[in-house]
This record gives sequence, C-alpha cells and structure tokens, in this order.
Amino acid sequence: MTSIDAIQNALSAIDQATCDSLISETAQENLRVWLTEQRYSQYQQEIIDHIDAGKWQALDDAFWTIIPFGTGGRRGRMYPIGSNAINDRTIGESAQGLANYVREYTGRTEGLSCAIAYDTRHRSRHFTELCAGIMVAAGFKVYLLDDYRATPQLSFAVRYKNCDCGIMVTASHNPPSDNAVKVYWSSGAQVLPPHDQAIIDRVMTCQEIVSTPFAEALAEGHIEVVTDEVDAAYLDASSACSFDGPRDVRVLYTPLHGVGSAAVVPLLNRVGFNEVQIYEPHREPSGDFPNVPGHVSNPENKAVFDQPIKQAQEDGFDLILATDPDCDRIGCAAPLTNDTAGPWRTFTGNEIGSMLTEYVLSRRAAKGDLTPEHYVVKTLVTSELTRRIAEHYGVRCEGELLVGFKYIAEVMDQQGPDHFVFGTEESHGYLTGQYCRDKDGAVASMLMSELVAQLKSEQRSLHQYLSGLYQQHGYHREELINLVMEGSEGMAAIKRLMEAFRTRPPSQLAGISVKQIRDYQAATVTPADGGAPAPLTGPSGNLVILDLAEEGNYVAVRPSGTEPKIKLYVFTRLEPTASQDTEAAEKQLNQRVAELEEDVRRYAKQNS
Repeated sequence: MTSIDAIQNALSAIDQATCDSLISETAQENLRVWLTEQRYSQYQQEIIDHIDAGKWQALDDAFWTIIPFGTGGRRGRMYPIGSNAINDRTIGESAQGLANYVREYTGRTEGLSCAIAYDTRHRSRHFTELCAGIMVAAGFKVYLLDDYRATPQLSFAVRYKNCDCGIMVTASHNPPSDNAVKVYWSSGAQVLPPHDQAIIDRVMTCQEIVSTPFAEALAEGHIEVVTDEVDAAYLDASSACSFDGPRDVRVLYTPLHGVGSAAVVPLLNRVGFNEVQIYEPHREPSGDFPNVPGHVSNPENKAVFDQPIKQAQEDGFDLILATDPDCDRIGCAAPLTNDTAGPWRTFTGNEIGSMLTEYVLSRRAAKGDLTPEHYVVKTLVTSELTRRIAEHYGVRCEGELLVGFKYIAEVMDQQGPDHFVFGTEESHGYLTGQYCRDKDGAVASMLMSELVAQLKSEQRSLHQYLSGLYQQHGYHREELINLVMEGSEGMAAIKRLMEAFRTRPPSQLAGISVKQIRDYQAATVTPADGGAPAPLTGPSGNLVILDLAEEGNYVAVRPSGTEPKIKLYVFTRLEPTASQDTEAAEKQLNQRVAELEEDVRRYAKQNS
C-alpha cells in the first residue's frame, strides 16, 4: 500500500506542476481523485512513479479529462493509468455500470446473460476476461465467442442466445494504440435512449468493481464458450440473405489484419463463391496492423487497396473486398472495364451503398415481393441517391436519422423487421435481413460479390453499373472532410466551430449561396437571409446542415462521437439529362466538390 507521506508529496508535486503549467487544472483535479480515493488505490504507486520520473506530459494526456462513455461505449488510447485512457479501471467501470443498470432495469438478480466477443487488437482478450469476470460476479451467465470474431457475430449472438446485453471489445478502425468496448442491448443493437444515458450515469458514478476470476468462472460453468455453435447458426442465418445467380467471379479479400477471415470467407464459400483468395500480407491477425499504410486498417482509406490492386491486375481478379478490424464495414475496388489488367478504382461508402441498394431492390422486385410497406433506411449524412433509388422501386426511405447504425436498427424494430429491405450509411456500413441489428461486412461482401458476378455475366463493370444509376437518378458526388482536433484545446476548438456554423455560417460556398441552416440540436431551420427560425422536425443531436441554393447541394457538420475530430460532409448533385456526358458531369461535380472543400476548410480555420 502506498504510504500517506508518498501521496502527500505527490499531491504537492502535482500542485506545483499545475502552477508551472506542466499539466492542466483538470488533470490536477483528476489526479487528486485517483491519489486520494480508495477505489483507485491499486493505481496510486504507478502515478507516483510517473511523477518521480517527471512524466508530466504523459500524466496530462492521461488525466486532462474523463474518457466519455458514449452512447455506444468507451473508446480511446490505451494507457495503464488515467481517467482519459482505456485501462482496467475505465473498462471495468464500463462493464460494472452496464451490469448494474441491467439488474436495475430488469429487476432480476438471476437468469441474466451477456454475450461477449473480441477482435485482434492488443489487450482485447485481457479486457474480455475482465468484462466476463465482472458480469459473472453481478449474476450474469456469459456466452463467450472465444476467438477473434466479427462485431455483427456478437450482435447475432445476443439475439440467438436471448441475452440481456452484449459486449464487443474492439476499437474498429482506430490506430493500434486504441481499444474500446461497444455495448449492446437485448435487441442486438447498440444501446439506445433511454438505456444509453442510464448506463452512462452508472458508469460515471461507479465506485466498486467486483469481479470473479475468469478461470474460476469458466470452470464453474458461469462462462460458456459458444464459438462453434454461434458460428454455425450465424452462417445459416447470413447465407439465407443470398440471392441466386452467377458465381463466376474471382475475389481477392483482405481482412486488414482483423477478424474478417472467420466471417467473410466461410460465408462466400457457403453461397457458392469458390474462387476467393485472402491477400496474404494482410492475413495475419495483428493489433499492430503491420502491412497496412499508416498502420490504420480502414477500408475507407484508398491507400489500403494500392498493393492488392497490383496483385489483382497481375492475377486476373474481378473484385477486391476489404473489411475493417471488427468486420462490420467493407470497402471495395474494381476495374473500370472488364479488362482486369487495366485501371482500377475504389468506391466511396455512398457509392457502395447506392449500388447495393439498387441490387437488393432489383432482386426483390424481380421476385415480386416488394410493397409500399417495404422500406430502406439511411442516415442524414448518407447520399440522397439511396432515397431516389428506393422511390423508383416504390418503397419508403427512412432517412431522417442521426449518424450511427444503432438508429437504423431502431427503425427496423419500430417499423417492423419483416418489411426491412436494406440499411446503409456513408461510413461503409450495410445490412440486409433480420438476423442481427448491426452493420455486417460479411453479408455486404456477399452481396457485392453477387452483383459483380451478375455484371460479369452481362459483360458490364461495376463502374459502368454506377454510371447507369447516375444517368437514371442524377449525378451525385459526396466527400468527407475530417479535421483532427486533439486534447483539451481541440475540444474547445470543435465547440467554437460548431457554434460558428450555427450562428454565423458562411454566406456562400463554391460560389453558391447558403439558403438555410438546419440545426438538429436546437430543432430549428433558419433562413440565411436573416429570417425567423422555424421548427425543424427530426432527431435531436449535434448536427448542422447548410443547404445551398441549388437543390441537392449541402454541407453537414458534426463532431465525431468516437475520435477527436470534426466531420464535414459535402454533398453535390446534377439533374440527369438524356444528353449529358457522364465524364463531363463527373468533371463538373469534382470541380464543385474541390471548391466546396477549399471554402469549408478556410472557414473552419478562421472560426476554430
């Protein structure tokens, strides 16, 4: 136990460091809590060691704030100590808070259960054992997927085993330094209101963490390994979403060092795709993501496809698929024409979503089972091309949703899953079927493989397919701008910039006048000419949309919920005309996007 004198000396050193501006006042406050409260006693000596070594920057980074338990869970940089880091304490609080709330909400202390899975990141297995022990101590039976498994498989497992909740240990596409927990409700979706805030309250006020040793809980049957059982059931359920058709397509698949090989490859093989090859440099499950550019395994990043494209050109592959580390999102690349040795190009999340929406709806329409009661779902920052495709097939598009696939899952359960056709979001997440309530990179890979096989049989390329959608519904081009703003100064800058967009937005962007400002936090829509604000119907959240004078052109702005950045979404559109040249239309929209991005970046720099 750390001596009282050692703690007093550490507190004095912290006060002096604050006076010397070596750490922030918020870090000082959080450090004092961790050094003086019994619940943090096991971490006190390490804090003192940091102080003795003069590691003030590390202490400030780890303690300047309390890492938030957001509406999906907790995500951030791993560090053994600190309120602003992923470590045993912050992960333990998350599991304990979840357990406490579920017990309160259900009114039960027996018969509770929780499914848990984990990815390939550093310490994911360690945090899994920690969470499992806490849930068991709280009276839960734990169903464990005891190997690297995909997030959608965890969502499926929660539903399949009739669990009260679920925990996925993953930080998705974040850098190797990060980890996290995603928390799921009994529906298989990430927690939604009112449960999200109630869990947050329990997490942030957690005092005591009680845990049963993992080995003991496993030996006594309180933890049951269900990997093989869930794998088989998941494969049955996900393969049922397949459509019949050609299977003559060669697929090069990269899991980007994540869990996807256990989900994507078995599913593609099950539905008849026998020429699927894993890209060897990315096969190894590794939290370092060693062979991915920048060590960031994000299928949104075009650079992750550079080397696979070279192999595909040499070996005659028709399609490249990539999934992120927890395999809930996909990216893809395809040749511009049927010449696989020729030029290739990647697709944005909006482009993939639009093509898959068209494919699923066209196949369902051919079967004759679409009605006006059927619907697709997208978010407010997902391309409106999705809506236009849905309307063409006479189905509804539920599109007034905040960012996050949990809101798509919520619509599924509110509107009825029997009429759900497809869900899509711009950040490369897609779902069809009723088997889970989260985006699924494996099923999306299956649908994309089916589409490319069908197009190959028709002597058409995926890019030509997309051009056909533009010619029919209008030319759409979207761009995402990420502005990273780290630390306490970054958080303040994000708040200033959001306030600026709300109260003093630019008068024009790319030479087009700003028409109105939609503020989803204030629930108002305000004319840019100074008119009185009117009520805005829709969800409530920290999102601002600037509508430009030309219909279909707008900019959306929101802070990221998982990373220290602000996200700006640029949307452009040209009306379709019979004589319009695709190449000329793309050139015009590319120019507009470039101008919008330049103006938005300039405005952000001036107002943050």
